Amino acid sequence: MLVMVRRHELSDAEWAVLSRLLPSSGTAGRPRSDDRLVLNGIVWKLRTGSAWRDVPDR
Repeated sequence: MLVMVRRHELSDAEWAVLSRLLPSSGTAGRPRSDDRLVLNGIVWKLRTGSAWRDVPDR
């Protein structure tokens, strides 16, 4: 099944590579947000050059 990836989002192949490099979530502190969602926001910000306050909720 072919899934359309939005322009500034990580593809499944990119996410497969990056997810292995992230640390596992620990038991201390508050639970982490969805790592892929956070990384997509960072990629969007870097690729568009916009201000952090303009990063969309998605």
